[in-house]
Amino acid sequence: MSQPTGAESTTGRYLVLLEDKSVAAGVREMNRVAGISAATTADATTAEQLDTTDGVIFQDLGIAVVNATPDQVAQLTRAAEAPGPIAVVEAERVLQAYTAPPETGADEAAAPAVDESVFTWGLQAVGANLSSATGKGVRVAVLDTGFTVAHPDYAGRVVITQSFIQGEAVDDAHGHGTHCVGSAAGPRQPASGGPGYGVAHEAEIYAGKVLSNAGFGSDSGILAGIEWAIANGCAVVSMSLGASVQPGTPHSQIFEQAATRALAKGTLIVAAAGNESRRPGRINPVGHPANCPSILAVGAIDVQRAMGFFSCGTVDHIGQVDLVAPGVDVYSSWNKEDGGLGMHKRIQGTSMATPHVAGVAALVAQKHGARGWELWARLSQSARRLALPSTDVGAGLVQAP
Repeated sequence: MSQPTGAESTTGRYLVLLEDKSVAAGVREMNRVAGISAATTADATTAEQLDTTDGVIFQDLGIAVVNATPDQVAQLTRAAEAPGPIAVVEAERVLQAYTAPPETGADEAAAPAVDESVFTWGLQAVGANLSSATGKGVRVAVLDTGFTVAHPDYAGRVVITQSFIQGEAVDDAHGHGTHCVGSAAGPRQPASGGPGYGVAHEAEIYAGKVLSNAGFGSDSGILAGIEWAIANGCAVVSMSLGASVQPGTPHSQIFEQAATRALAKGTLIVAAAGNESRRPGRINPVGHPANCPSILAVGAIDVQRAMGFFSCGTVDHIGQVDLVAPGVDVYSSWNKEDGGLGMHKRIQGTSMATPHVAGVAALVAQKHGARGWELWARLSQSARRLALPSTDVGAGLVQAP
């Protein structure tokens, strides 16, 4: 897949939303109106099938991704406008790992001015170091660039992995995914020393590679990862990825339905709001897919509880920030040696804030048995209010139970 050249680059494929409980009828209708024959994930779909068939149906989500000519797209669109099992047709987008550059004059590798001898400032800010919950028994899916399976900090830890990128193993040659896994569910006593950095350190980790080693992926890969997480009973899906959007751009109806169907099955999707702002002069809107109403969008704050200069915000009636979490100078696991930090690195972005929220969600899920909408409500109700606009921080700073 080539790298995107614009804010809303597409792959040339299309997503088709099928009406709830009408998947079989939708498959027949796509074939009838457009001659498209699609496989289903009930047939053990692999990453390769996404690129080698007319289409693939994500059975549990009721969503298809199809290779279609302009004439076929026109036929599908007309079918969506009429009563029947085909509801919505959207162009498939290119997404990427969200990373933010250091602020002008700032040292990306510099530690924040707090005591991190035992725990990172992020763990302290969300209160995870004081919580009796550990995430034990709760499954957390991190959909990203994969995971460094040989990382010494995870020796003896069972990590379930799956790659949805054609031709690439789950092993993380990028680093972003390993960093996010670490913040969500890494160790409290790393084998290589240094501060504990994992919020839900006893949660069961499911690492899905939905972004390539170059940091790019597509809607269909993300949806495949979401369906995999749901099928494996994950209570939380953490997605530090997305695509920037222009103000006023409608959210994806297809991802919104995927999120509501996931919630109905007890899976909460948490996603990064985006890093396109350049505060204080410019605030950009929450990106895709975090701008969907049923996906919990996460912004980033720094150690002083100020907004990360890059963190996207609520700028119109489409998309809003729901919670914030530590996202500046965040220390976590990395895919290779990084100078004096060993296999660890400090980076920043709403990508780093998102797994903090996912980790806290796992703690809440363990302590209260909450899933789906109840889990979202508990996270919002227990958040710490900040002296910042709700358009930037939503309900506030996420807090461990």
